Amino acid sequence: MERLGTGIGWRPEIADVVERMPGIDWVEAVAENVCPGHLPESLTRLRERGVTVVPHGVSLGLGGAERPDPERLAALAERAEVLGSPLVTEHIAFVRAGGPLSASPRLEAGHLLPVPRTRDALDVLCENVRIAQDALPVPLAVENIAALLSWPGEEMTEAQFLYELVERTGVRLLIDVANLHTNHVNRGEDPAEALAGLPVEAIAYVHVAGGFERDGVWHDSHAHPVPRPVLDILTDLASRVAPPGVLLERDENFPGGDELAGEVEAVRAAVEKGRASARGAVPAAPPPAGGAQAGVPDAVRQRLALGQTALLSALVAGTPVPEGFDRVRLGVQARALAAKRADVVAKVAPELPVILGSAYRPAFLAYAEGRPMTGGYRRDALDFAGHLLRDGLPRDAGSRRELRDWWRERSGPVPRSRRPAVRLARATRRVLLRR
Repeated sequence: MERLGTGIGWRPEIADVVERMPGIDWVEAVAENVCPGHLPESLTRLRERGVTVVPHGVSLGLGGAERPDPERLAALAERAEVLGSPLVTEHIAFVRAGGPLSASPRLEAGHLLPVPRTRDALDVLCENVRIAQDALPVPLAVENIAALLSWPGEEMTEAQFLYELVERTGVRLLIDVANLHTNHVNRGEDPAEALAGLPVEAIAYVHVAGGFERDGVWHDSHAHPVPRPVLDILTDLASRVAPPGVLLERDENFPGGDELAGEVEAVRAAVEKGRASARGAVPAAPPPAGGAQAGVPDAVRQRLALGQTALLSALVAGTPVPEGFDRVRLGVQARALAAKRADVVAKVAPELPVILGSAYRPAFLAYAEGRPMTGGYRRDALDFAGHLLRDGLPRDAGSRRELRDWWRERSGPVPRSRRPAVRLARATRRVLLRR
């Protein structure tokens, strides 16, 4: 595994800052936000300077009950090839549920949700990882996620779960130390114990990010400065192994360039502190190759599908809380999912908050309650607008007309502005106006 060094998550909002920032060896870009045929100029310039770019997937759902979608795998592989990346990364999580395995409608979480640490879930995850490895042109690394809730009846610790995953598949690990801190606050899991049990030699690189605590719950926001406890976990990890790369994640609420550079320096300093007190730290080495294993029986996938569907339905559709889950924590997670959904819809359809003003957020949260997302955020934005229009909203006639025009422009298979009749009418109008 090649050495990556110190990096930062590349986001369009801070592209210029990242390009100017000294000491950045590599960047990570959200895979789903990169169009292979139209790479952002900033990423192209970084690559030309020799800066490594790693695509980081968020929608594959390797921990889900179904096998990975071949189209999503092909898209991830294409991005790795276009970017000339040495590896690609994804998450140990499920992001959708329902469908044939559970004989229920498909549901989208719009978020990374934890898989149960059970034998069934591990068997499914291992097979899904092997399928992904076979489809990708470069090595795969998978990330531990943050969680607000725990599954009942878990059979392994996170370290045991990850150790066996590496042993059975040879996959590399992307260890997020901020997520270890999140799970410490929310689930009472000791980060030091987790690090002690991890196969640290399989680490491809490390994520570091900020968050905030509210009412005893830690929210992994990626929108706040990295707190000291997270840096301390990074130092502990660096004392155990020399990670090939360390990367700062920041997704929103971006500070100024100097402050962001200061966060990168704090990350670098935490790593150096760990190396200075290394407890026999060793360079990361290739994990075991992982042998061929029998396929997972459909009954195992079906059991996992039923559990994940019941949980996701309770979170996004208001169905009863499955037995054994903490109702309070599940409520916190449900509200967090709804809030994130509102935020992302506002980003993919920025016209909606402009048209609706301060009414946007309460209107969207009311709409989302009991109406799960089924077709991605852009479809969600259209469905929300259609829902408002059917209810005669907004009350202001001008705003309602503007919303109706926006919805009509985007709801057809071809945008109205691109349809021949519309183009002809607009061209004729321009000619008449010139006379």
